[in-house]
Amino acid sequence: MSSSAAASAGGSGASVLSVTPLPAAGVWQTSDPFLFCVHHRDQYPAGTEQMGVPLAQLRGRNMGSDFSGKDGFSMYHGEDNGVPGFPQHPHRGFETITIVRQGMIDHSDSLGAQARFGNGDVQWLTAGKGISHSEMFPLVHKEKPNPTELFQIWLNLPGASKMVTPYFSMQWAERIPRKTFTDEKGKKTEVVVVAGQIDGLTPLPPPPDSWASAPLADLAVWTLEMEEGASFTLPATAAPAASSAKGGSQAPVTRTLYFFEGAVLRVDGKDVAARQAVTVRSTAAVELVASRGRAEVLVLQGRPIGEPVAQRGPFVMNTQSELAQAFDDYRRTRFGGWPHKEAAPVFPREQGRFAKHVDGHMETP
Repeated sequence: MSSSAAASAGGSGASVLSVTPLPAAGVWQTSDPFLFCVHHRDQYPAGTEQMGVPLAQLRGRNMGSDFSGKDGFSMYHGEDNGVPGFPQHPHRGFETITIVRQGMIDHSDSLGAQARFGNGDVQWLTAGKGISHSEMFPLVHKEKPNPTELFQIWLNLPGASKMVTPYFSMQWAERIPRKTFTDEKGKKTEVVVVAGQIDGLTPLPPPPDSWASAPLADLAVWTLEMEEGASFTLPATAAPAASSAKGGSQAPVTRTLYFFEGAVLRVDGKDVAARQAVTVRSTAAVELVASRGRAEVLVLQGRPIGEPVAQRGPFVMNTQSELAQAFDDYRRTRFGGWPHKEAAPVFPREQGRFAKHVDGHMETP
């Protein structure tokens, strides 16, 4: 349905199922098939020669585990060279979708893949039976600040796919479908499509074993940037599916709008203040209006997998015994070891965006 189409749910908030405040920082709660989402937004200063934070701004922090937001940024688990980020750590049983809106990430993993990506790029990583990786945020600019903003979304895998071979993939900003829609008043909404078709925009293919690759999952990840006064209608999803080749329930598709930036967003006629998660009925078209100021929204939708979730730290399985096995396997095998010299590799400042895949082939945007 086009951006100018009217929503069919009555226009009085009838399609709004719940409105939940978003935390000031940390984890956003999500619904099956998603596990959670984190929105990192850090105002990093100009970088040192090592692309780290100047020493004076590291004092007073709990280095190695800094989520303080002091001076407008956190160091996370970055330590030795002052580069923020997350050094080597393992995952099993789910996927990470990392959408970098500003800044750069240097990725290295136990399979041998490496990448520098950012400024609109997306990395989609299937952990499957086990992978270790590092995600560092190099401050590549010496003469000016290094603002960094990203979403990391954890997407569950069905039990049948939890032990698949890990899969590393990149979606470069230049190739990700995006379109600016203009409504009847001439107001604009830009839609970026990471997963899930919408209004003629077809996303890049997800990893082969992803829940997103099952057509009946109806999985979508979209970002919307609406100028003040703009209206845009999210189309209705299909009716519940009877079955799926990769499992899954017959429950309706869940659709949640994370209104993370702006003042007031009108959702099917109901005014919602900023920093709210709005769950809407997915089987009805829903009109959005940026009624006061511009609005930025992350949309996550998908049919639930409908299986038990056993999670502890970086491992997500179906049962506690599978979880115990994951920890035992990691202690024994380190999921293939770590082929890099450092626990938190960072590439040279002059290195552009690139990806080195597991088979050794190089890719650039």
